[in-house]
Amino acid sequence: MKLNAKEMRTVDENVVKAQINNIKRHPIYFILENVYDTYNVGGLFRLADALGVSKMYLCGEMEIPPNPKIKKASIGTYKVVPWEYKKTVKEAIDNIKYQISNVKCQKLSVVAIEQDKKSIPYTQIQYSFPVALIVGNETYGVLPETILLSDYIAEIPMWGINKSLNVIVSAAIVSYRIMDKLVLMSNDK
Repeated sequence: MKLNAKEMRTVDENVVKAQINNIKRHPIYFILENVYDTYNVGGLFRLADALGVSKMYLCGEMEIPPNPKIKKASIGTYKVVPWEYKKTVKEAIDNIKYQISNVKCQKLSVVAIEQDKKSIPYTQIQYSFPVALIVGNETYGVLPETILLSDYIAEIPMWGINKSLNVIVSAAIVSYRIMDKLVLMSNDK
C-alpha cells in the first residue's frame, strides 16, 4: 500500500493499522529529545516512515500526536510509524535494549547526531545494527547526559557561517548513510 500526501492525511487509522504489520521495518530507531518545533516532529515522522524505522521515541519536553501541527507536518505518517513517549532518552534506550534482547547476538549501537568535542564525521562511523539515532533540541542540541549514553557522536561538517542544520535534515543525512550500509549488507547475503 502506497499513499500520496492527500490520502495519508485522510486515511482512517483503523484501516491503515491493518496494513502496518505488512511494512518492512529496518533495525533503526529514532529517539527525539526535547524537539520543540512540532513541525520538526511531524517531519521526523515522515522521515521515519520513508526509512521504515522500527520505532520512534519522543522524549522529554515536547508535543506528541495527535497535536494538530504534528498531524499536518507528518501528513498522517504518525498513524503508521510505531512511536512511544518516554520521559528520558535513557528510558527509550533501555526499552529498545529490552525489545532486542530476545534476538541472539544483538547489541544496540547508539549514535547521537551532535557537535561535540568528541564527535567524529558521520561518514567515519562504522554503523552496526540495530542502531538508535538521537536528535536533540533545535537550540541547544542533545543534552550532555544523553551524549554520555552514546557509543558515537556523529557530526555533519559545516563549511558556511551557520553552525548547524535543521534537525530533520541532520537526521536524514545520517540515516540515509546508515540505510546505504544496510542495503549493502543485504546485497552481500
